[in-house]
Amino acid sequence: MQKDGRLELETVEGAGLRFRATTDSKFSFIYDSGEGAQGPNPMEGVLCALGACAGMDVISILRKKRMAVTGYTVEMHADRREEHPRVFTRIEAVHRVRGRGIDRAAVEDAVRLSETKYCSVQGMLASTVALSSRIVIEEDGS
Repeated sequence: MQKDGRLELETVEGAGLRFRATTDSKFSFIYDSGEGAQGPNPMEGVLCALGACAGMDVISILRKKRMAVTGYTVEMHADRREEHPRVFTRIEAVHRVRGRGIDRAAVEDAVRLSETKYCSVQGMLASTVALSSRIVIEEDGS
């Protein structure tokens, strides 16, 4: 299955590095770098894409398991090489799940399934980056 994307330079004049990206599904967003940036740079985009991919998998699985999730965040922490190309060398995802009676084993299973089966971004990065995850469960008292 072929997927296409298009990037167009918006800062033609001067030193700006702002590109408008448009996807096959006609969504549009900005990649930017430098002073006065109006969007993430490409590496920030990769990091957030990994978090979003994992997060969508995990919350979908937890919903199927009927977990009473009242809040969920994925925090991404990464290290990069100092020399070019400045690739990621290590990425940690911290899954913070808030809810009532959340079963740790269910969350661990959801994260494992995302990492080993469902997350395409993880699958793409796994052979070149040290990837790890941590789970924090917060009981919701309401």
